Amino acid sequence: MFDMMKMMGKVKEMQTKMKEAQERLEFIQDTGEAGGGMVKATVNGKKQIISIDIDESLLVKEDKDMVQDLTVAAINMALEKVDIKAKEEIKNSTEGILPNIPGMDFGNMF
Repeated sequence: MFDMMKMMGKVKEMQTKMKEAQERLEFIQDTGEAGGGMVKATVNGKKQIISIDIDESLLVKEDKDMVQDLTVAAINMALEKVDIKAKEEIKNSTEGILPNIPGMDFGNMF
């Protein structure tokens, strides 16, 4: 028999776990590189840019467009990588709380 009170308790527990996982996203970081490592961008799980490192050899006026392109590429790579880590963190935090419902992936909520 379906126990609504038990289910509501599980939902509340999941909400708490997801909030805790969201708070930890700030501490999950990853770095993307472009141009053979000449441009590096580090982002966190909240999709905030933490740092950008540009090799000094690229800092000449003639290379401005290339540096901009490499910076965008490095940031996008870092965002993709940290997104995977963030989804895994959310998934691990909510695992086992609610039954496996096909099509319901809480890791994709963020």
